[in-house]
Amino acid sequence: MKKPLALALLAASLVAATSVGYAAAAADNWDNNCAKCHGADGAGSTKIGKKLKLKDYTDAAVQTNLKDDEMVKAIKEGVSEGGKEKMKAFKDDLSDAEISDLVAYIRKMKK
Repeated sequence: MKKPLALALLAASLVAATSVGYAAAAADNWDNNCAKCHGADGAGSTKIGKKLKLKDYTDAAVQTNLKDDEMVKAIKEGVSEGGKEKMKAFKDDLSDAEISDLVAYIRKMKK
């Protein structure tokens, strides 16, 4: 009887540890790849964010208009405007899972 309980607790601990690692990876990817322009909070109020007129991901209206597939495409392929690169592509730096996690992380920025 003690063995099944111990196994259940171990399984629960592993699930919790995986969830924490999952969240940390998205936060780390945001900090390392996105925050310089979009800001730590996603508001886009950095010097370069203001120059590029980046969207405020903390704004509920902006979040409503964002589509997940469009965010995935922008992260993978980058964003160009008028023939100039506005955001670099991350398809070679981030896996599909990391990109999906990043989209979910951006969704949590809404106030």
